Amino acid sequence: MSQNQNLKKTPSFGQAVTPILFMVLALTFGVGYLKFRTEPILVLSAFVAGTIAWKLGYTWSEMQEGVIEKIAKALPATLILWSVGFLIGSWMFSGTVPMIIYYGVQIVSPRFLLVTAFIISAILSTVTGTSWGSAGTIGVALMGIAGGLGVSLPATAGAVVAGAYFGDKISPLSDTTNLAPIAAGSELYEHIRHMLYTTVPAALVAMGVYLVVGLGASGNANTPETVIALQNQLSSMFNWNILLLLPVVLIILGSLKKWPTIPTMLGTSLFSIALGVFVQGFTLKNGFASLIQGFNVSMTGFEGEVVPSVITLINRGGVVSVTGTTVLIFCAMGFAGIISRSGMLDVVLNVLMSKVKTTSGIILSTIASCFTVAFVTGSSYLSILIPGELFKDVYVKRNLHPKNLSRTLEDSGTVLVPLIPWSAAGAYMTATLGVSTIEYLPWAILNYMGIVFAIIFAFTGFGIAPLNKTQEKEEKAI
Repeated sequence: MSQNQNLKKTPSFGQAVTPILFMVLALTFGVGYLKFRTEPILVLSAFVAGTIAWKLGYTWSEMQEGVIEKIAKALPATLILWSVGFLIGSWMFSGTVPMIIYYGVQIVSPRFLLVTAFIISAILSTVTGTSWGSAGTIGVALMGIAGGLGVSLPATAGAVVAGAYFGDKISPLSDTTNLAPIAAGSELYEHIRHMLYTTVPAALVAMGVYLVVGLGASGNANTPETVIALQNQLSSMFNWNILLLLPVVLIILGSLKKWPTIPTMLGTSLFSIALGVFVQGFTLKNGFASLIQGFNVSMTGFEGEVVPSVITLINRGGVVSVTGTTVLIFCAMGFAGIISRSGMLDVVLNVLMSKVKTTSGIILSTIASCFTVAFVTGSSYLSILIPGELFKDVYVKRNLHPKNLSRTLEDSGTVLVPLIPWSAAGAYMTATLGVSTIEYLPWAILNYMGIVFAIIFAFTGFGIAPLNKTQEKEEKAI
């Protein structure tokens, strides 16, 4: 073993940075220009990294060990992702999410439309864990109401996007909220609590602006026909009952009491299925199907033509819905495992960190890295996974808790992507809300104010958590 180890060469900086540069260029051209899938690009990048590692003296078995090690570390959070799929499907089945939307639409105030749009979108996205679902349902309804009121459509769209990404950022059901701890090596709920330092002030600033701007709106709006149709069909499909809010209470209580994440989610999912059977009268067979394949409008027994907004709302959830994210994680971890095991990542980080001497410098470097990946790839997943892998060990070595990294990844990765016109998120929001990305960008205040507060805290030290001695030993032993 020692003889084989002696045959290994230390990679030069040129060799070490080549796979990373190849990946960035391949993602830029392949994903950004040719619209290829991201996963094959990551596999190809891993192949390039593996070729260089082989020339350095590493065998496939050794590289495979590195890949397996990275995937193993990601498995706990991957199980959480699967649990999220269970939970969303079960909440659709129980009628919990449909009831929140049904009553949420009714409380829209014409005079305070912008701040209401932000709050309702934030609530829905927090409960469901999806920014796209929030914008595609409540967001569409709010845009219709804004048109009837004569309120600025770009401002309303910006408020919807900001609210939608509030929940996308802090909901335990959100894929990006689960990905950030995977990449940084932190724990889900401690990550969510730590994000409140930057997310709450950003939300307060956003609501303040929306409140002041929205005070100029006046008059009464007739409820758009699309909203009426949505309400009528939801009320025909589901029975409304206060008991349907219990799953939400259980998730919030689990977060506050620090209950184990996966058992809490799975237990809440099973309880939600029971609600669907006894409150809605749906079949247990369909309840189990919704856990795996997601809920479908046909399970309600509704007869007649279903409006598109209801289909967008109902046909969601299930473990199958998160398998794409799981594949992406495994591909990214494959690349990371090879460059880590071969020492290439250490070489790049040593050069990078030799220029960064302070905590503020590390956090600013992380933000810049997230910005670069987000603009190059337009992917919120990659803007979390790649910088997370690059900086994970750096934070521990500088005695910074991993939750600082996971928070920064979300502050400058997740919420930035919908502000990029060529990203999938930017294109979706434009198509859904009918306002261009450039038009709603100034009004998506939370999306960039979180970054502002992250930079302020980086220089002041406020909200920056160090590793205690026990945590430091545990992290460095991993």
